[in-house]
Amino acid sequence: MQPLLHVEDAAAAGAGRLRSAWRAAHEPVAGVSRRLQLTAYAVPLVVSPSSLWRLPAVLNDGISLGERIYVPSLSILSEVLAFTAIGLIARWGEVFPRWIPLLRGRQVPTWAAVLPAGIGAVMLTLLFTVLVPINDMRGTTIRGDDVSADAPTEAGGWELAWFYACYTPLILWGPLLALLTVAYYKRRRRAGTPAAA
Repeated sequence: MQPLLHVEDAAAAGAGRLRSAWRAAHEPVAGVSRRLQLTAYAVPLVVSPSSLWRLPAVLNDGISLGERIYVPSLSILSEVLAFTAIGLIARWGEVFPRWIPLLRGRQVPTWAAVLPAGIGAVMLTLLFTVLVPINDMRGTTIRGDDVSADAPTEAGGWELAWFYACYTPLILWGPLLALLTVAYYKRRRRAGTPAAA
């Protein structure tokens, strides 16, 4: 019985170390308000419903192998991109983590975070906050084509309600990312300027 306890203790210690490392890596840096923390944590949450909504499509008989790979890949990529918003409040967004060769421990240049985050915020806002709702009201796709009869927005009933419940939160992705990007830029700029005498 004694060896079993050692295995369980080692597993618990390993999980504890992993939890503490995760907490330390994602802990907000000084100067980040509770409101900004919640904003950053909200970004992956507003993307999750649409990512999960797509996954059952993989089980449809009428889709190709390429689509079976594309659908989960799109969901995973969406979540990974959404998760990077946490870097705008966490230490790993200001100092490169130890696991990145050649850069580990060095300060992340402000532009290296602000530029992609800013471009992403503008693109996501234009796409999900502006274009998708306008095209939805017009009954067209983003390319301007008429919506096909088998599109989720044409389903009606609970399927339509479920679709909108899962995709409507995406409207917030761009604006939330923009807010975090501006706050990150201001915080880093303040940190880079010497205090007034």
